Amino acid sequence: MRRVVVTGMGVISPLGNDSDTLFSALMEGRSGVREVITEGPKGTNANAGGAADFDPTPYVQRPDQYDRVTQFSIAAASMAVKDASIEFTDANRNRAGVSFGTGMGTANALEETFAQLLLRDPDRVKPLTVLKVMNNAPAGHIAIQHGLAGPDLTYSCACSSSSVSIGEAFRQIRHGYADVMIAGGAEAPLTFGFYKSWEAMHVLAMPDRANFSAACRPFSKNRTGLVLGEGAAMVILEERESAMRRGARVYGELIGYGSSNDHQHITKPSVDGQAMAMTLALDDAKIAADDIDYINAHGTATVLNDVTETRAIKKVFGDRAYNIPVSSTKSMHGHLLGGAGALEFVISLLALNRNAVPPTANLDVPDPDCDLDYVPGHGRTDQDLRCVMSNSFAFGGTNAVLIARKLSS
Repeated sequence: MRRVVVTGMGVISPLGNDSDTLFSALMEGRSGVREVITEGPKGTNANAGGAADFDPTPYVQRPDQYDRVTQFSIAAASMAVKDASIEFTDANRNRAGVSFGTGMGTANALEETFAQLLLRDPDRVKPLTVLKVMNNAPAGHIAIQHGLAGPDLTYSCACSSSSVSIGEAFRQIRHGYADVMIAGGAEAPLTFGFYKSWEAMHVLAMPDRANFSAACRPFSKNRTGLVLGEGAAMVILEERESAMRRGARVYGELIGYGSSNDHQHITKPSVDGQAMAMTLALDDAKIAADDIDYINAHGTATVLNDVTETRAIKKVFGDRAYNIPVSSTKSMHGHLLGGAGALEFVISLLALNRNAVPPTANLDVPDPDCDLDYVPGHGRTDQDLRCVMSNSFAFGGTNAVLIARKLSS
């Protein structure tokens, strides 16, 4: 099987739209969560959210023709291609493709369409509505923009969507179906309707009106739920030998991908299911549990997930679990749902490259049932990182785990 490396990355996030800004903010424990006010048919709604500061005009000529999630995706993909210094030509475009993940998809366009249908004039729906609201629009536009004729795939597995998209792109290259894949995902769920829907499930954090930025408190005794976030992250995956021949900079080698299904409940996480995904990723990477030096946790700050993930890590790593730094960066950028896994994989790669571990913010009241090293407060530098793991677990039961290491000979 062929080896796969990461040669480019692009991000749109609540903590900045380039990797340096993003990682610096994380290491400082700085939050991108703030008050988000959404407009509804009978007034406004105020919630905590990780909102991105984003101007689409450098990336798309007619922003009104694209949903916000598609704008994010095109921008992050363009950044990743530029970062990788890769050119798509007639010689390689047939073996280059896109693998994209999103959970909620084109939320803004859908909400606007239903508002037009139900609240205004149903006979004046925009003619490009179907093309704007379909969930594979981001992947399609990325492929068109870069002229890619290889696989063009969209995955929707709730909160593990973009980790699955990266893992499946990894397999496309490893098994010889493609040489290059633009892989990742995006989410733009900060709309009135989606906030109301998540509120109805009683899983959103109760924000402190005096300090919205501290609403997300993973692994803390006083955690009250997740905080929605928006953004995108895309990586360039390449077959190692071709990347070396063109002198590409390599952020790391993707060596393991594990996917499992909880198969018990649509929302309740499973220790066994999460542990299986981690074990499968380790087996796929052909490394031992002792080789993992950092885990970027799913860490949603919901009551059930944080305890479940803690127990799953202990089940896989045994006593060594207590010696591995584990952090949830969702505490600072919020939960990007289908885009979370890709953003957190990028963060894990940055940690690997910089030998630095980002913290879990707002962890002021530790939960006795969550007793691992969650790196509270500020990040740690001068860490000896060889291999990193990124966890994504989802409603619906899909678990996905990615493992990367520093490039070796």
